[in-house]
Amino acid sequence: MLTTEPTESIQSEKDQDQRVPVRPGTWSALRPLVLRLHFYAGLLIAPFLFVAAASGLLYALSYQAEKIVYRHELEVPVGDSVRPLAEQVEAARRARPDNTVTAVWPAAEEGATTRVLMSGPGVEDGRSLAVFVDPYTAEVRGALPSYGGSGALPLRTWLSQVHRDLGLGEPGRVYSELAASWLWVIALGGLALWLGRRRTARRALFLPEGGARSRRRTLSWHGSVGLWATAGLLGIAATGLSWSAYAGENIGSLRERLGGATPSVSAALDSVAGSADSGHEGHEGHSSGHRPTAPAGGGVIGIDQAVRVAAEAGVAGEIAVSLPSEGKGYVVKGIDRQYPVHLDSVAVDPADGRVLDTVRFADYPLLAKLTSIGIALHMGTFLGLPNQLALAVLALALVLLVVWGCRMWWLRRPGRPVGPGAWRRVPPTVLLPLAAGTAAVGWFLPLLGLSLLAFLVVDGARSLAARRPNG
Repeated sequence: MLTTEPTESIQSEKDQDQRVPVRPGTWSALRPLVLRLHFYAGLLIAPFLFVAAASGLLYALSYQAEKIVYRHELEVPVGDSVRPLAEQVEAARRARPDNTVTAVWPAAEEGATTRVLMSGPGVEDGRSLAVFVDPYTAEVRGALPSYGGSGALPLRTWLSQVHRDLGLGEPGRVYSELAASWLWVIALGGLALWLGRRRTARRALFLPEGGARSRRRTLSWHGSVGLWATAGLLGIAATGLSWSAYAGENIGSLRERLGGATPSVSAALDSVAGSADSGHEGHEGHSSGHRPTAPAGGGVIGIDQAVRVAAEAGVAGEIAVSLPSEGKGYVVKGIDRQYPVHLDSVAVDPADGRVLDTVRFADYPLLAKLTSIGIALHMGTFLGLPNQLALAVLALALVLLVVWGCRMWWLRRPGRPVGPGAWRRVPPTVLLPLAAGTAAVGWFLPLLGLSLLAFLVVDGARSLAARRPNG
C-alpha cells in the first residue's frame, strides 16, 4: 500500500473516521515515523512499482497469449502413433544442420509438438533455438528462440525482460530490485496504518466505503484492497528478491549456509569409465575403455532408450532430456511444476543405459523446496492457469494501489506533510533495536539500505532546518 495519510492535520477532518485515542505507548510513538516512511517511500518508489506491476500483469497473461500467437508451432493434429524421439531429433538436425542439439522436450500431451533445443550460429548466449517437431509425422513446424527453464518464447521473453530490467540488461536490474526491496516495507507500513484506525463498523476494515469526499473514498479503496493484497505482495517481494542482482547474492549465500541449496544430479562418466581406461574416457586409441561415439539419436543406447530407463526410475510425464556431452551422460529431468510437483531427475549412461545418479524432489532440503515452489508461484507455473490468474489480479491490485496513493497525494498536495524528524518521537528503548534491525536489513538488501540512508540524510537535514529560528 502507498500513501494512506500524508498530513498530520488530516485528523481534524470532520468526515474522517475517528482515530484510536492517543495514548502513551509504542505505537503512538512509532506511528508518525511509519506514516512518514510510508508516504515518502510510497511516493518515490511509485514509478518503479507501477512499471513492475504493469509488466508483471502482462507477463502473467502471456502464457495464454503464447498459445494463440504460436499456435502453429505448439499444436498439431493428433495422429495414430508417435514417431521415435531419435527420428524427431534427426528431423530437427536436418532442418538446422549448422546447429547442435543440446536438449529435447518430448511432447507432454496429445496434440503438442516436441521441442528440440539447439545452440550454435545465430543463437544468443543464454538462449536456445527451439525447433518444433510434429511427434506423429516428424515434420518440422518451425523454430523460435527459447529462454529459461520454462521455455519462454519471444513474446513472454520480451515481457520478462521488461519486468526484470526494462530491456536494459544488468544496469536495468536496479529498478526491479529497488521496487522489490521497498515493496514489503511499504506494504507492512500501510497495513499497520490501516489496522491502527478506529471504525464505526468492522466492515470498513475489509470492504471499501463510499463517501461524499473523493479522497475518503480513495483512501477506503486503497486501504481495503491493500489489506487483501498484502500477503501476496509480501510473497512477490520475497521471491523477486531471491534472483535479484545484489540482494539475490546474499540470499543465495544464506541458503547455502543453511543447507538449502537445490541439489543437482551428477551425470559425470568418470567414475564409471575410470576402471576401464584409467580416467581417459573418450580419448582416441584406448580400445579397452573407449566409449563408442554417440550417433544421431544422442548416445549409443539412443534417446528413446534413455527416456525408457528414466521412466523405469520414476521420471516420466513432462520431461526435458539433456543429450550426452563430453564426459557426461543423459540427464532426464521432470519439469512439471504443477501440484504435485514433479522435479525428479536421473542421469543415464549413454553406453549401456545404467542409472548414474538420481535426485528426488522429495529429498530436497525444505528450504530448497520452498524456494522452488516460491519461484514457480512468482512465474505463474506452479498451478498453471489459476496461478497465472491470481498473479494477474495481484498485479492489477498493485497498479491500482499506486494510482490511488498518488491520487490521494494530489488531492492533499496543499497540505503540510508529516514533519521531519519523526524518529525523535520514538523512545530510545524502541529506537535503538529498531535502528540495529534496520541496519542489518539494509546490509542484507543493499539497495534498500542505500536508499533508506539517503532518505534519513534528507530527513535529518530538513529537521535541522526546521529547528533553526527564523531570521
